[in-house]
Formats: sequence, structure tokens, C-alpha cells
Amino acid sequence: MPTRLTKTRKHRGHVSVLMATRIFIKNLFDSLYGKSSLTEAMDMKWEFTKLNHLIQTGKGRVGKHRKHPGGRGMAGGQHHHRTNLDKYHPGYFGKVGQRYFHKQQLHFWRPSLNIDKLWTLVAEEKRDEYLKSASSSAAPVIDTLAAGYGKVLGKGKLPQVPVIVKARFVSKLAEEKIRAAGGVVELIA
Repeated sequence: MPTRLTKTRKHRGHVSVLMATRIFIKNLFDSLYGKSSLTEAMDMKWEFTKLNHLIQTGKGRVGKHRKHPGGRGMAGGQHHHRTNLDKYHPGYFGKVGQRYFHKQQLHFWRPSLNIDKLWTLVAEEKRDEYLKSASSSAAPVIDTLAAGYGKVLGKGKLPQVPVIVKARFVSKLAEEKIRAAGGVVELIA
């Protein structure tokens, strides 16, 4: 019985009767049902079967196709793979900032709202009434916390209509602009 090393060139293009049958069945299946995972699996098997008579199956004699020549995963990131990590993944190793033990994000909840959007929290039908009357006796109360905002900031212009603003936090500029319009800021917990 000859060994695999003694196979000659005449065997290279040889397809057995069994393989020809498989190809025929695969093509028939494709034409009837379309491409499927079964035919893809058969394709894959055929790709490897084509390489069966070759000794190295396309991976080369010299380097040899071994399991994990560079180590598994991120092995060697600070050693033999350092060039790749430094070039394509700068900042992968190391730490940044300081630790905060048992950080509860709810303590830092503070969505902000600028005063130019303050009047959007008043209902549309009432908004027109308040803007027309503009009296300090019937000033609208805008509760920013109930609307889901934690802080009022001072960007934009405010109509010259007195308004009572309830908020947890208010910036200095926002407070000045609300007071200038004849309004009042009321801090709530």
C-alpha cells in the first residue's frame, strides 16, 4: 500500500464516482430548493475534500499550521504583540481617573433645562392667556422637577412676564433673568 507521500501528479485532478454523485445531488437540491445550510455544509465539506490528497492542505510546509502560535486571545499584549497594541489600540493598558466606591447614579441625576424652553412646560391653551395678561397677581407656577428637570440654566431670553419657577437647582444667570422678568425662584428638595 503506497503512503500519501508517493501520490503523483496524475491523482491531482481525480474526482471519484462518489464525489461526482455528491456534486450532482447538491446541484439538484440547489435547483429545487435554493441555497440552504445543508448545501453550504456540503460545499464546505467539498472544499476540504479537494485538499485531502494534498499533504499540507494549503497551510505550507515551513511555518506549519499549529494551534495557537502567538498565544490565545490577548496574550503578549505587553510583550511580543506590543507593536500591534500600541499602533491599533492605544490606551488599552493602564488606568484613568480615580475610584468611587459604591457610586449611586441617582445622586447625580440632574437633567438641565434652559430658560428659553421654560414656557414649554406650561400648557398651550394657558400659555397664551398668561402671555397676554402679564400680571404679577396671576403668575404661572412652573414646576421643573415634576416635568423631569433637575436644574434650570440661563441660556436664551425670557418673555417679560412674571413667573414662579420651582426647581432643585438654578444657575446664577438663570435666577437673574427670571428676577429681571419680574418672576421668583423657589427652591424645592
